[in-house]
Amino acid sequence: MRGERAYDVRGTLRPDARPAAGVRPRRAATALTAVVACVVLAAGCGIRSTSVPVDAGAAPSRVPCRTSAADARDLPPGSLTVQVYLVCASQLEPVERTVEIGGSGPDGVRVARALLDQLRQAPSDDERRAGFSTLVPAGLRLTGGREGDPKGTLRLSEQPEDLPAEALAQLVCSYAESDAGGSGGSALLGGPGKYPPRDYLCTSRTKSRPTDVPTLKAAP
Repeated sequence: MRGERAYDVRGTLRPDARPAAGVRPRRAATALTAVVACVVLAAGCGIRSTSVPVDAGAAPSRVPCRTSAADARDLPPGSLTVQVYLVCASQLEPVERTVEIGGSGPDGVRVARALLDQLRQAPSDDERRAGFSTLVPAGLRLTGGREGDPKGTLRLSEQPEDLPAEALAQLVCSYAESDAGGSGGSALLGGPGKYPPRDYLCTSRTKSRPTDVPTLKAAP
């Protein structure tokens, strides 16, 4: 009855106020089963779920970007070993080539043409296996500077800025580190139009990111 005491005058719990036998054990067993089920579901197969995406970065490159050096003892008469830059693993890497400096004109222009010939060629089997490629167009041509151009100017059959960025970087770094008009880590290049040549820089950033070819200044 509502409001009646649960204890008798001696302070003993009245028999009719005690909970039915087995109520607490059943509730405890139910709670324990629920806890175990939650633990099993959370554990899964040892895989922890997460809602946060994980960026592991770019996959490591497996290409070596290295070839065997040319043996100077095997060079044919009238040829020499030069260094040109090819693209490998999204960067510029140097390779050695054997060229013959022929034709007419200033030495710088002849060297520049020989380097351009090498840059237009498809990489050798050894270079392809090492991961090298070239983006310099096969139809690209080169001449010396015209009247009024600064000394050392090289004119291309296309505007330098119209070339693929990697191709321009290949040309600039190959010329800047050779006797083909390069000076102080730069190359003075122009196109077929009336635009003045520009001094393109070959920096460590250019080699690591060939889409970025800075210019020093506009030549007068």
